[in-house]
Amino acid sequence: MSTTTRTSPPPTRRPARWLLGPAFVAAIAYVDPGNVAANLTAGAQYGYLLVWVLIAANAMAVLIQYLSAKLGLVTGRSLPELLGERLGRGPRLLYWAQAELVAAATDLAEVIGGALALYILFGVPLPLGGLIVGLVSMALLAVQSRRGQRPFEFVVMGLLAVITIGFGAGLVVSNVDWAATAAGIVPRFEGTQTVLLAAGMLGATVMPHAIYLHSSLARDRHGVQSEAGLPRLLRATRWDVGLSLLVAGTVNVAMLLLAAASLNGVAGTDSIEGAHAAISSALGPAIGVVFGIGLLASGLASTSVGCYAGASIMSGLLRVRIPLLVRRAITLVPALVVLAVGLDPTWALVLSQVLLSVGIPFAAIPLVALTGDRRLMGRFANGPRLRIVAWTVVALIVALNLALLVLTLVG
Repeated sequence: MSTTTRTSPPPTRRPARWLLGPAFVAAIAYVDPGNVAANLTAGAQYGYLLVWVLIAANAMAVLIQYLSAKLGLVTGRSLPELLGERLGRGPRLLYWAQAELVAAATDLAEVIGGALALYILFGVPLPLGGLIVGLVSMALLAVQSRRGQRPFEFVVMGLLAVITIGFGAGLVVSNVDWAATAAGIVPRFEGTQTVLLAAGMLGATVMPHAIYLHSSLARDRHGVQSEAGLPRLLRATRWDVGLSLLVAGTVNVAMLLLAAASLNGVAGTDSIEGAHAAISSALGPAIGVVFGIGLLASGLASTSVGCYAGASIMSGLLRVRIPLLVRRAITLVPALVVLAVGLDPTWALVLSQVLLSVGIPFAAIPLVALTGDRRLMGRFANGPRLRIVAWTVVALIVALNLALLVLTLVG
């Protein structure tokens, strides 16, 4: 926010629950098929070892998503728009290229995950499944384009409920070792592969496109507000972010615990379809079906939100607007190519999450810098303690990415 006085009126005194919603849309990014692949792989291969990664990543996500929403509410502009205003043409194009690459990796994971779900549930060939996921996501995006953001939020929140049931049902009947779970809260690694998985889990949790998107979602939902109305709106936003990411974080931990309890040491669980078969065998076909439905809801919801994020990034950085349905058709192509040529879909999912992890600093660093700038944010700028915590979080993310790079090259 500039230091000039706002002229727009304070928000209507609607019930606080009416203010919730934008963070639940962003939270879909935290339970997408990339999360499924990374969390199942971590639990199946290393048991409860990396529980701490999910807990730490979710705590980081709460802070970063709140800062993103606050930036949009206070300034009336999205993170990509603010960056577009501050970067020259060359740097702006380069920045857009890396952000678009991250968005493409996101979309790849989400379409592949939805296609795998259709294969698991109905035996649909992967390329055809990817096409079906793309077409259904177009229908979901049409809700946003024609009916506005609020109905879109309700649809996404409904899918989030399905995802929660789908991935939580198996945990209820699993024999989880809670002592080992508690031990998994202690941070540690066991070799290069665990660092690679941790980076993938971090990239699947603190997702760059969700950071870019949330500033747009909050701004578009609530509009530009007066300074008098912002404190109440920011309080509601903290609840919005906290509740939505509590749900998402619980789902992620449930996935890892399910894999650690039911899949650890079981052969053939290095793929989502293999993990599904093992879950069905160990816990019953009904749990397997519910798991597949959760995966399908995850793919459909997350690919719609990811496309929305990509449009926001392009609009803010390039000042170019492409209709959401057109963008959906274009970005569907790479995922269909990967499915058609027969690449291992689960490994493609995990690698896409590693790429997302590398892209996090490009979104998180400017976010923390901008929300701490009093010339932009006025009295709503991050205070000293919040700045210290935020920069510490960013430093930890960068350190993990550097460790991943070094250990991968050396290994």
